[in-house]
Amino acid sequence: MLLRDVRLVPVDRPAPDGAVDVRLDGDLVVEVGAGLVPGPDDEVIDGAGRWLIPGLWDAHVHLGQWARQDTRLDLAGTGDRAAALRRIAASSGTDLLVGGGYRPATWTEQPTVASLDAVTGERPVVLVSGDAHAGWFNSAALRLFGLPWRTDPLTEAAWFAVLPAVLAREDAQVGPGAYAAALQAAARLGVAGVCDFEFEQGFAVWPERYAAVGVPLRVRTSTYPVDLPTAVAAGLRTGSRPDPDQPLLTMGSLKIISDGSLNTRTAHCCEPYPGGGSGVQNVRPGELAALLGRAARSGLEVALHAIGDAAVTLALDAFGATGAKGSIEHAQLMLPSDIDRMAALGLVASVQPAHLLDDRAVTAAIWGEERAARSFPLRGLVDAGVRLAMGSDAPVARLDPWLAMAAAVHRGEPGDAPWHPEHSLTALEALAASTGGLGTVRAGQVADLALLDADPLAPGEPGDVARHLRAMRVATTVVAGSIVHDAR
Repeated sequence: MLLRDVRLVPVDRPAPDGAVDVRLDGDLVVEVGAGLVPGPDDEVIDGAGRWLIPGLWDAHVHLGQWARQDTRLDLAGTGDRAAALRRIAASSGTDLLVGGGYRPATWTEQPTVASLDAVTGERPVVLVSGDAHAGWFNSAALRLFGLPWRTDPLTEAAWFAVLPAVLAREDAQVGPGAYAAALQAAARLGVAGVCDFEFEQGFAVWPERYAAVGVPLRVRTSTYPVDLPTAVAAGLRTGSRPDPDQPLLTMGSLKIISDGSLNTRTAHCCEPYPGGGSGVQNVRPGELAALLGRAARSGLEVALHAIGDAAVTLALDAFGATGAKGSIEHAQLMLPSDIDRMAALGLVASVQPAHLLDDRAVTAAIWGEERAARSFPLRGLVDAGVRLAMGSDAPVARLDPWLAMAAAVHRGEPGDAPWHPEHSLTALEALAASTGGLGTVRAGQVADLALLDADPLAPGEPGDVARHLRAMRVATTVVAGSIVHDAR
């Protein structure tokens, strides 16, 4: 393939002035220069002066749940329990109803099983909180999944234990077409790959699923501790192939959820929440070190969820003690000293800037202003030399790297004043954190590319830059040398 008349965006090194041609051979970029002559078998793509970047990555997705968003009852924006219950009561059917997006942190009346029973009757209902760390069941759903009756939602470990069964039941109702639609939508945004952290034995189920879905994006799957022995016994290491016949499907990390989240008030913090409690440490330090040690010995990187500052400290202790490699997922609240420790350990900060669009309104109320002022410390991480990998945590936020970049630059919705702009990134820094480690397009690079209608690094004030990024149109997406989206 020969891409003609494209302008390279300087991601990690300067780009040539003016337009160039880019030649692909198989899944590699093999030549970059002006006036390249097409070979007899070359497919010639006219870039018409558009801007070329490496294909984008979403470094943190729960792909099954994101794929089913259109079939779930949307409870986002329900400002109190009564509003949520009205929306639930208006739904119809007898099959399992799964919904999501409610955020009860500031509700005056908290979710209860009894209040949900009053509007759902015998139809099983499971509602996933907006931060995905709680499941609100009615009595019929508790019975369906063999759970004892309770008064309030399940949170953290108890919720994550039953979630795979909920997803499997939901999958049976939806089918694989939802995955195809989700990946095609990602391709339209210039996405070449996703890191999937769904609550399932991904390395075992993805080979058959990948063949059925038929949208050739890169998928990096994972394992949770419950399935770690099976993954190790299968000889899987980070970067290996669960299926030799699927070269774009690779093994990623051991995913560990060490603490909770902000809106569920379970993120493990150094200081207590207003009203008491300092969150939940799902995995204690000794167990955490044992897991990281086994992963390191087995050739697996670790993706370690830590949102609260106390959880981040314990996570860094475990990485330092074991020599394991990988990432801190979220890193939402950090002590300044831990930012420097993270840089020294060579860990990646896998961050989701679009979360701050939802969390900014409640962070001060839940954590206090001092902690709000050091939330999502993207600028400090970059300045310390920590590599960022940006993602969405979909369905917590949309699988949309341009939204994530815009949130990192402006830290607010369009028209809003930026929230703690001292932590903002430049457009270049946000883009570099979204390309899966690939830099300015050059020979020898894997042929994952996105052709844009506009320059993503166009200058302007942060608010204008963020609007520009949100409106970005992707003309063509190429993965491993094959076109997966073309809207030229």
